[in-house]
Amino acid sequence: MTKAQTDRTLWKDNGVPVSERFDDPYYSLDNGLAETRHVFLEGNDLPARFAPGFHIAELGFGTGLNLIAARLAWREAGISGPLRYTSFEAFPMPPEDALQALAAFPEAAAFAEDTATLLADPKRPLIREDIEIYLIVGDARATLPAWDGQADAWFLDGFSPAKNPELWGADLMLEVGRHTATGGSFATYTAAGDVRRALVAAGFDVTRASGYGRKRHMSTGRLT
Repeated sequence: MTKAQTDRTLWKDNGVPVSERFDDPYYSLDNGLAETRHVFLEGNDLPARFAPGFHIAELGFGTGLNLIAARLAWREAGISGPLRYTSFEAFPMPPEDALQALAAFPEAAAFAEDTATLLADPKRPLIREDIEIYLIVGDARATLPAWDGQADAWFLDGFSPAKNPELWGADLMLEVGRHTATGGSFATYTAAGDVRRALVAAGFDVTRASGYGRKRHMSTGRLT
């Protein structure tokens, strides 16, 4: 991995990791796992929509906490076969930093090593009985248009639109819509007007919902 592809992790006193590049925490200062479940699982009506072959795609892999929350929910739902999960990440976190971040969540312990394995060699998919994970490294503005997949649910989890606008642009949101299966959905922690309008233009019926913790609002939507 080249230097240009990495991002140094800083740590707050409470142990929350912060991206030095984007000056933004990787997850909620209150409870990252609870935030993930509220925003990305409930926001996409999961696990109720889970079915064999279900495919989640994500912008912004971060610590892998969203992946682990989805994997836990999939196992608890008892769906046959593996969950498919594809994540687009420009600056993968060093695996040792991901392990340090995930150590804050006892429920994540069973899958933390798998996450570190994926980050250590992103070019190699991680295939397990319950999940197939593909981490696509690079600028999503280039890698997503080249992707030949379609997602049933999107986790839009880039850093704040104010600090990471490249991951929220109208052209990229159009690609999200183009790579969403019929009846597919998205969820994101942000309710920024520009992002919501871009998702509407991409074909989603966008709804503003109650956010988690200190965030008053978030956004969800279904492809119309």
